[in-house]
Amino acid sequence: MSGKGPELAASKSLLSRMLTNVAWLVGGKGFGAVCSLVYLAILTRSLGLKDFGHFSLIFGTSQALIALAGFQTWQVVVRFGVQHVHDKDWDGFGRLGLMAGILDVLGAIIGCGIAWLVFYQFADALQINPALIDTAFWFNVAALWAIVSAPTGIVRALDRFDLAVYIEAVVPLGRLIAAVAIWLTGPSLVRFLIAWAVIDLIEAALYWLVARWICPQAIRLSHLKGAFRARHENPGLIRFFLITYASATVDAVYRHGPLLAVGYFVGTSAAGVYRLANQLAQGLAKLSTLLSRAAYAEIARARVSAGASEFRRLVAQTSRIAGVAGAVVVVFVIAVGGNILALLGGEEFRNGYHVLIPLTVASCFELAGVAFEPVLHSTGRARFSLFARFCTVIAAAAGLLLLVEPFAGGGAAWGVAIGGAVGYFVMGLMALITLRGLGQQDVALPQPPTT
Repeated sequence: MSGKGPELAASKSLLSRMLTNVAWLVGGKGFGAVCSLVYLAILTRSLGLKDFGHFSLIFGTSQALIALAGFQTWQVVVRFGVQHVHDKDWDGFGRLGLMAGILDVLGAIIGCGIAWLVFYQFADALQINPALIDTAFWFNVAALWAIVSAPTGIVRALDRFDLAVYIEAVVPLGRLIAAVAIWLTGPSLVRFLIAWAVIDLIEAALYWLVARWICPQAIRLSHLKGAFRARHENPGLIRFFLITYASATVDAVYRHGPLLAVGYFVGTSAAGVYRLANQLAQGLAKLSTLLSRAAYAEIARARVSAGASEFRRLVAQTSRIAGVAGAVVVVFVIAVGGNILALLGGEEFRNGYHVLIPLTVASCFELAGVAFEPVLHSTGRARFSLFARFCTVIAAAAGLLLLVEPFAGGGAAWGVAIGGAVGYFVMGLMALITLRGLGQQDVALPQPPTT
């Protein structure tokens, strides 16, 4: 009995710290969600179904390119950086963070090349208006150079989720102000795209400035010269980076592929309906992203500083909270989802209800399994996460190909839901096996294990 007291207190402390970070994120994202609903309504109503479809395809392509070229370096910084922070090894942390920043720049350069191929060689496949190709290309270039993966990882590794909230609030607030100004002075698709691009670039600059401000002893230009020493200072980093990048690439196909597929197989207007429904589903299930950000950092930190039993308890508590939240979101969308779509976009978007339901189900599978991937990453089993992502994409692609032709956007959405269910069960099984295999003697890891 006496042994359980300190363990339970430690577990509550871990969960309390994670929920504190979630509370900061919910506050910021709650504000962002309100802003996004307003500017989304302005977009849909001022552009109309066809132009909003073009906006959706251009924006969706940029999100896919960001996922492909962004390398998700924040995961590397958090995964290995928490050990440097724990040891107060600021030089090592600085080299790690700036190496991640260099990789972000390389990714942006590669992404620009891919964007040129997409928009100047394959724009017809996406049914993009030829008059918009130049604008679409430069919008994607700006989005790629606005990648903030490395400074995001630095801020999260330092447990400064409060500052991250303030920075990320710039995007929804800026978009809302821009949307209202454009709406009042003459709405056009090009003006909306330019405003979105400028706001993203401002956020990127702010993230780096804040990372430098909160940790000047680590984020110094002098560390650029020896940045790639981080490869040798963090055993397993290269393998972890390659696996997580592959996982993020596969996940990008799952997240953004269906929208592009709807544009290709069904048409631009259908893509607009799908985009609005998907945006609403993601907004309502935003808690998955918030929990993921907090859980990833806290679970990685727990592997450094906590015992195996506390680690398991934190994962179990997180999963229970996420599962209940997911069920509540699904019930809410079933009850009022169609009315919300009509309110945002007008009656022509109401038929997106049959798309919204399966997309919400898919988002809630992701929410329920929010602790699984951090467990696999923090215990050196990132390759299992990659395998689960492959299963997700294969299942979603099979469902989409079978259902998109007879059921259009709704069929694509059910394909995504099928993929989400398969991914949840496969990754959940992997995480369960991993947790059961943790030895009681594994109290703390002095160095990140190799993957």
